Amino acid sequence: MTDMETKPTLEKIEGGDSTAAFAPPPYPTDPAFMQQPPAYVAPPYPYGPTVYPPVAPGGDVPPPAQEINVAGSEAGDQECGTGTPAFVTSSFDDKTVRRAFIRKVFSVVTVQLVVTFSIVCVFTFSETVRKAVQADIWIYISSYIIFMVVALALSFSSSLCRKHPWNFIALSLVTLSVSYMVGTVASYHDTTAVIIAMGSTLVISFSIIIFSAQTRVDFTVCNGILIVLAVDLLMFGFFSTFYYSNVLQIVYGSLGALVYALFLAIDCQMVLGRQKYSLNPEEYVFAALVIYLDIIIIFLYILIILGGSSKN
Repeated sequence: MTDMETKPTLEKIEGGDSTAAFAPPPYPTDPAFMQQPPAYVAPPYPYGPTVYPPVAPGGDVPPPAQEINVAGSEAGDQECGTGTPAFVTSSFDDKTVRRAFIRKVFSVVTVQLVVTFSIVCVFTFSETVRKAVQADIWIYISSYIIFMVVALALSFSSSLCRKHPWNFIALSLVTLSVSYMVGTVASYHDTTAVIIAMGSTLVISFSIIIFSAQTRVDFTVCNGILIVLAVDLLMFGFFSTFYYSNVLQIVYGSLGALVYALFLAIDCQMVLGRQKYSLNPEEYVFAALVIYLDIIIIFLYILIILGGSSKN
């Protein structure tokens, strides 16, 4: 019989001096000769695979396992020092924030319209107030200057729109100045025409708001086109002053009411936040301002239509 062939052990392969052969079974059951399992790791467990390092030469127990943390997990973010999730959702994705924003905007717009149309009714139905308003044009000019300055400040200064209570003070100044101007314009029209214009404006505005909330058509992508149409409408009104006629006045008023009805639909969809473009929930004062001005401009254009038709 030939002798049993001996194979080098791990120590021999790694450069050790041991040339002992592998012992046949039964194998030793003493814990001192057995490899110890890795240390227990408390949850949460990593998403990635656990990597065990190679056994060190001459060592019996391997070092603890190395944990691999996947980017975006809680442990990985804490280790990297970021503390932010991989996907950040906007505040408009929260339905509670969106509903509170919509409720706040339309509540402010409702108060503004109640104040404005109340002043319009006083300026229209009271003959004494009507004559006093028409006699002093400087108050109208002062109201127009206040409106332009404060409205531009609210439009271009985001800090003013978000700073309480200055945002509500500025919005109140805009509302009062616009109410005086609209009331002055309405005092030159017939009482019946003013009532019809107010009713028509409320019906049109309410219908557009409901339509904007229900339709799947995205009007927010047409904002640039409507700005071009608004500039064309402005030039049309300028040249119409040189060739005035009642028919031209009715056409001008109809086109203006149509353009700003589309602007109202765009602004409502931006407030609702269901389309491509939307407003920041912190910009509720600016959102209320633009919707309020859209409705007031529609009212003025309807007055132009009724004024041209009454002259016929």
